[in-house]
Amino acid sequence: MSPVERLIVIVLFEGVDLLDVTGPPEVFSLVQRETDDATGYQVVLAAETLDPVTTSAGVRILPDMTFQEASARSIDTLLVPGAVELDAERRVHALTDPMVVGWVKVLAERTRRVTSVCVGAHILAAAGLLDGKRATTHWSTAQQLAGDHPAIEVDADPIFIREGNVWTGAGISACLDLSLALVADDFGETIALRVARQLVMYLKRPSGQSQFSVPLEPVSATRRSEDLRHFIRRNIGDQLSLGDIAAYAHISERQLARIFKSELGMTPAAYIESARVEMARNQLEATDATLERIASACGFGTADTLIRAFRRKLDTTPTEYRLRFRAGSAV
Repeated sequence: MSPVERLIVIVLFEGVDLLDVTGPPEVFSLVQRETDDATGYQVVLAAETLDPVTTSAGVRILPDMTFQEASARSIDTLLVPGAVELDAERRVHALTDPMVVGWVKVLAERTRRVTSVCVGAHILAAAGLLDGKRATTHWSTAQQLAGDHPAIEVDADPIFIREGNVWTGAGISACLDLSLALVADDFGETIALRVARQLVMYLKRPSGQSQFSVPLEPVSATRRSEDLRHFIRRNIGDQLSLGDIAAYAHISERQLARIFKSELGMTPAAYIESARVEMARNQLEATDATLERIASACGFGTADTLIRAFRRKLDTTPTEYRLRFRAGSAV
């Protein structure tokens, strides 16, 4: 198979997330421009019928072919986006249409490489394509994925995960990182770098790079846990203890731990460290402050403590992070 014959089929269905569908083709379309010959991808959108599909953003998209037609083709890459809904408490819930799941099963058998972006991982999971594998998804639905599919090792932290010929990507804009990784896998790092420059993107956030803001967002927060989160953020530069937080909320430390575990999915200490890393991350992006000053302002105390926290949470150092994501830095 020559590179020009690399057929990418993107799955379409009602309510699909718009960026999941339109982001990856922008990456793939630049490959041919950045090579010296007629190589690249053919990207097609497939749906149950050829009728327009309305995305989550209200934008309507026309499919290129039906699932039935796609099932007769030899597919290089099947890309499965996702869709979500909000419940009565405004919690995000990933959707899996049985019709779409069934077609994904069929199309996967015709495919060299299966990928999901964002909550599309839930569709792959429902199709049985992630059993026994490690996978990622948008952080907001990671607990749902783990609860619905205990045979999957769900890791909500990385930007993307590759397990053999199955790739899963994290939330929203991480679809671009995953697409760049696919380009690098197919055509090499040089072509991927050229594409990244055209997109004004950092070439390649490593697959293990964290979805940076993940730990700070509640999984099933109530007004009580929201209040606790705001208290921590207001006092993040202080040497907060569990006793301080429990005293503020007029509860015991044991009850405090239960609230964080059940509503935020982590211990109070883990949340405090995540909040400090988030604050430090923002300062590294937006200021020229020294590591010592940032460490002090964010409650780490010393630069060494800040560095260790970055390695734990983001698998990088503050200096490396600043080089990559400093506002106004060169691509």
